[in-house]
Amino acid sequence: MKPRAITASLAGLATAIMFGVMSSQAAAFSACQVTDTGGVDDKGFNQTAWKGVQDAQASLGVEGKLLESSAETDYEPNINSFISEGCDLILTVGFLLGDATKVAADANPDQKFSIVDFAYDPPAPNILGQVFATDEAAFLAGYLAAGVSKSGIVGTFGGINIPPVTIFMDGFVRGVDYYNAQKGASVQVLGWDVDSREGLFTNNFDSLDDGRAFAQNLYDEGADIVMPVAGPVGLGSAALADELGTDQLKIIGVDADQVGTDPERRHVYLTSVLKKMDATVVAAIESAMGDSWEGGVIVGTLENGGVGLAPFHDLDSEVSAELKAELDAISKGIIDGSISVKG
Repeated sequence: MKPRAITASLAGLATAIMFGVMSSQAAAFSACQVTDTGGVDDKGFNQTAWKGVQDAQASLGVEGKLLESSAETDYEPNINSFISEGCDLILTVGFLLGDATKVAADANPDQKFSIVDFAYDPPAPNILGQVFATDEAAFLAGYLAAGVSKSGIVGTFGGINIPPVTIFMDGFVRGVDYYNAQKGASVQVLGWDVDSREGLFTNNFDSLDDGRAFAQNLYDEGADIVMPVAGPVGLGSAALADELGTDQLKIIGVDADQVGTDPERRHVYLTSVLKKMDATVVAAIESAMGDSWEGGVIVGTLENGGVGLAPFHDLDSEVSAELKAELDAISKGIIDGSISVKG
């Protein structure tokens, strides 16, 4: 399968407004989102995708609809409900909705679908997948964490051992490895082994208690920076860092800029690995509204702005000018291919 990469800036796509024919289509166009479990206010994954629908409402004039999944058993009925309503584009959010989306798409070949965090091989003609090279941005986060860590130990854990989660962890570990190779250092990563594919997983995306417990365990083993890849679970890790103090534990967020979604604990976030689902959702809606719709894959990368690192915000002073310059150079190297994030 050859992905259909976005060559234009996703940020540009997200703000572009097409007039004339597009505006007349928009009046009757409905974009309907089915969330994964965790709720639309999960301060990350579902919320960022829904922001894309809201952005499309504002910039393209479409009608946005939402159904939240409380459990995996909600996926199929939620999708079927939107099919019955005659939605123009049904957006499903999450790798775990892959099977339910494909079943519905096969049964309704004239219905347009787009799914976040899933790509089909071979591509389905009526499904546009949205996937992200989050290992590129997580590689930068790993290098950053290694450069900021005082203990020489950093950690990560995931929600469920699935590719959209472990790709963050892969990039993070390899970024630390790259730092060690460049600096002759020996910063250690706890929580994930890229070769054995084994590591720490809460097996859910909603327990704040698990987020606290897993971060506590990593902290007890010496980690002073932790990257939870588990949606709202990570808020529990942030709460622990808030109590311990950032001189003891810092957090790297994922999906959205956690300073914006968790403002009460903004001071604990060193950065966040951004997966700009809002931009790819807008791009998918634009594609579905036009005459050039086709299934396939949208890929968010560092080059097109689909992934990236959030600002350092309150912890900016922890990141030296030298380290910032190195991160900029590494980002350029990843984009031009001179630095590989695949190990």
